[in-house]
Amino acid sequence: MLGNRRVAVPRDLASITQIDRAAEAPPNDFGVSERGLARIWEAVENLYRTGLQPAFTIVIRRHGRILMKRSIGWLRGNGPGERKDRVLLTPDAPMCLFSASKAITALLLHKLAEDGRLSLDDRVVEYIPEFAPHGKDRVTIRQLLAHRAGIPTLPVTNPDPSLLQHWDAMVHLLCLAPPFDPRFEKQAYHALTSGFIIGELVRRVGGIELRDALRQWIAEPLGLDYMTFGLPPEQRALAPLHYRTGPKPVWPITAISKRVLGVDFERAVEASNDNSFLSSVVPAGNIYASADDASRVFQMLLDDGEYEGRRILQAETVRTATRPVGKIQLDGMLGIPIRFSPGFMLGENPVGLWGPNCRAAFGHIGFLTVLCWADPERDISVAILNNGKSVAPAGFLRTVRIIGAISRSCRPVRAARLLEPQP
Repeated sequence: MLGNRRVAVPRDLASITQIDRAAEAPPNDFGVSERGLARIWEAVENLYRTGLQPAFTIVIRRHGRILMKRSIGWLRGNGPGERKDRVLLTPDAPMCLFSASKAITALLLHKLAEDGRLSLDDRVVEYIPEFAPHGKDRVTIRQLLAHRAGIPTLPVTNPDPSLLQHWDAMVHLLCLAPPFDPRFEKQAYHALTSGFIIGELVRRVGGIELRDALRQWIAEPLGLDYMTFGLPPEQRALAPLHYRTGPKPVWPITAISKRVLGVDFERAVEASNDNSFLSSVVPAGNIYASADDASRVFQMLLDDGEYEGRRILQAETVRTATRPVGKIQLDGMLGIPIRFSPGFMLGENPVGLWGPNCRAAFGHIGFLTVLCWADPERDISVAILNNGKSVAPAGFLRTVRIIGAISRSCRPVRAARLLEPQP
């Protein structure tokens, strides 16, 4: 009755599991027990057994080395109702980061700030004068990155997803939009909107297109396999499609989805498989990467901007990017208490997004169950990518259990420096 959609799950999950044994080091090298490693994988398998995730990859780095690099499921042929031409998933398959793209796109602006091309406390209108209407001339770049720019939604009723392809139109609409909070004091998650203004800042200040900036400043220096906005046609067969799984969303989920994404849940999933989405630059929502690619980015941030002896960002740039903006508050769009830095979702004590006692952790969630984060206290960088989009409670609960298993198995090894929030 509710359109419950799930994938076929074999009794023997080992038959659909791929482990990069050449990459994984023994857990004892990291102060993690064999039982701890097994606990993490058991939590992953328990999520897969729900039938909500056709394809799932995970990479965990600890002390800069790979503790876990695995995949489970099918690249194609095992979506809900599919039973043919199955191809196994590999740990290095590219997947969409969805909103976790925001964290990486934000680094492009931080790179410009590091190079002295702008300051986070500059007003957006200094570079995009047409952003000024309705008092938005007061908005700073820092506020824009921390979801306090007052533009969480487009000023359009029932926007068509194809609008994302029209860059200039998106920027124009957002420049004309009245603010969610005329005083710019309330935090309201900008699911897709702020990315276009952030991207326009990169284009105007850096004199570079976003695909080129991402490649030159992040992907090539880190030696990443993918990390692109969208996915080139020749690589699309390497990435799994996205599926709506579990029960058909009903109110209030449908209302929340409409408020945050601008379109209903199922339409958002369908649009993410379209050629237009794969061919466009959606700064806040369509970076494709492997789990290893994403984990490397967060490992670089964990190591104060260095990766394998190469300096990618200055240490002060990383501290600025991960420092809280203001105090924790109830988000006006998400309806939950959460802290943001200029680009990242932050952890909290006694419990937060990234597990128990994780206030020093920083990362980003993408379309509910894509998770990328780093925890300085535990010295871990984690990427969990998947293609099932579901509002089933079992999916949320078992994803939380994976986070908890990682936190418990990778115990704190150092006291993290807690940064004072920016006003």
